[in-house]
Amino acid sequence: MQKSLTESDAKRAEPTDGLPAPRRYWSVLTIWLAISMTVLDGSIANVALPTIARELNASAASSIWIVNAYQLAITVCLLPLAALGDRLGYRRVYMVGLTVFTLGSLGCALSHTLAELTAARVLQGLGAAGVLSINSALVRFTYPSRQLGRGIGLNAVVISISAALGPTVASAILAKASWEWLFAINVPIGVVTIAIASQALPRTVGSGRSFDVISAVLNAVTFGFLILGAESLVRDGVGVGLAKLAVGVAAGALLARRELRRPAPLVPFDLLRIPIFGLSIATSIVSFGAQMLAYVALPFYFQGALGRSAVETGLLMTPWPLAVGVAAPIAGRLADRYPAGLLGGIGLAVFGAGLALLSLIHPGASNLDIAWRMAVCGLGFGFFQAPNNRALVASAPLHRSGAAGGMLATARLLGQTAGALATAVFFHLAGTHATTAALSTAAVVAVLAAGVSLLRLRIVPPAPAAQDKQLGEVAAGP
Repeated sequence: MQKSLTESDAKRAEPTDGLPAPRRYWSVLTIWLAISMTVLDGSIANVALPTIARELNASAASSIWIVNAYQLAITVCLLPLAALGDRLGYRRVYMVGLTVFTLGSLGCALSHTLAELTAARVLQGLGAAGVLSINSALVRFTYPSRQLGRGIGLNAVVISISAALGPTVASAILAKASWEWLFAINVPIGVVTIAIASQALPRTVGSGRSFDVISAVLNAVTFGFLILGAESLVRDGVGVGLAKLAVGVAAGALLARRELRRPAPLVPFDLLRIPIFGLSIATSIVSFGAQMLAYVALPFYFQGALGRSAVETGLLMTPWPLAVGVAAPIAGRLADRYPAGLLGGIGLAVFGAGLALLSLIHPGASNLDIAWRMAVCGLGFGFFQAPNNRALVASAPLHRSGAAGGMLATARLLGQTAGALATAVFFHLAGTHATTAALSTAAVVAVLAAGVSLLRLRIVPPAPAAQDKQLGEVAAGP
C-alpha cells in the first residue's frame, strides 16, 4: 500500500527543472567524486591482486574473491537499492551508500586476512551499489532537462577517465606504499564528499511505498547464481555451472511471477514495456558485451602475439577510454537536440568498424597503428553511450528515475559479464585465433546493436509533461 504524503512533503515536492547555480555545480562535484571512487575501486584491485595475495598468504584462485566480492555485491544490490530510492528519496539512499562505501574502504585498509578483506569488499560493494543505482536519478534532478544530455555525457567522461586511470593510480600507490593505501585513500575523499553531498544534492521525496524484502532476496539469488553459474561453466565444468544456472533461473521465474503485475516493481518490468526504454536497455547490454569481448581479449594478444610488455599493454589500452571521454560530451550535447536512435546507430557503426580494424592487426603492427584503431573504438562507443543513456533515463516517468538508473547500471554489468564469459569461451575453443575471433564477433555484435538503435527512430517518445504528472511524489527540493 502506498502511504500518503504529509503536507510538508507535498510542499517540498513542487516540481522543478534542475538545481540553480552554484548549487548545481556542487551537486555535480559530489556525483563526480562518488562515481570516480566506485569506478576506480572496481579496477585498482585487479592490478594489486598478486601483491595482496602474496602478503596475505592467499592462493591466486582464492584472491580472485577480492574482485568478485565487490562486483557481486554491486550486481545483486543495484535494483533493490534503486527501488528503495524511489520509495525513500534518492538523496537519502545515496548518502547512506556513500557512508557505507567509505566505511568499507576503511575496513579494507585495516584488514589482516583474506576473509576480513573479502568481507570489507562486500561492504564496499553494498555502498557502491547505493551510489551507482541512484547516480542517474540525481543527474536528472541536478541538470535542467534541456541540459540532461550534456550532464550524462560529462558523467560518462568522468567514468571513462576513472577507468583509464585505475591501473596507473594503483601502480603509483604500490610503488610508494603498501596495498592498504589503495583503499585508505578513499576515506578522506569519502568524508569530504559526504560533507558536500549533505548540502548540495537535490532533495527528493519518495513514493512512500513499502519495500518488498522477498523480491529483493529473489533478485539477489537470481543475479548471483546466474553470474556464478556462467563463470562455473568455464571454470568448474558443465555440471556445476548448469546447477547454479538452474537455481538462478528458478529464482528469476519466481521473481517475475511476483513482480510482473506490480505498479512499481523492483525489477522495472513497467519501464521495459516502454518501447524506447526497452530498446535502449537491449542496445546497452549488447554494446557493453561487445566492448568487454575486446577489453578482455586484447591484453592477451598484445602481450602474447605482439610481444608487448605489461606497461606497453596498459598504454595501448588507454586511447580507448580517453577517446570515449572526448566523444561522450559532444554526443551528450547533440542528444539534447537530435534523436538518440540516430546518434547511437552512428556511434555503434563506428565502434563496429574500429573492432573490425583491430581484428586485422598483423604481428608486425606498430604501437601507433594499434593506438589509432583503439581510438576509433573509443570514439564510436562514446558517441553511442551518452545519447543512449539520456534516452533511457528521460523515457522513464520522473518518479521512476531510480529504477531507470538501476536498470541502466544493471544492463552495463550484465553486458560486461556476458562479454567476459564469451571471451573465455573463445580462448577455450579457438586457441591461438581466440582474439581475432572475439574481435570479429564483437564487430558483428556492434553492427547488430547499431541496427537495434536505429529502430528507436520509429518510436515517438511520450511527452515529458504527461510522464511527469506525479505532483507530490518526487521532485528536487529547494
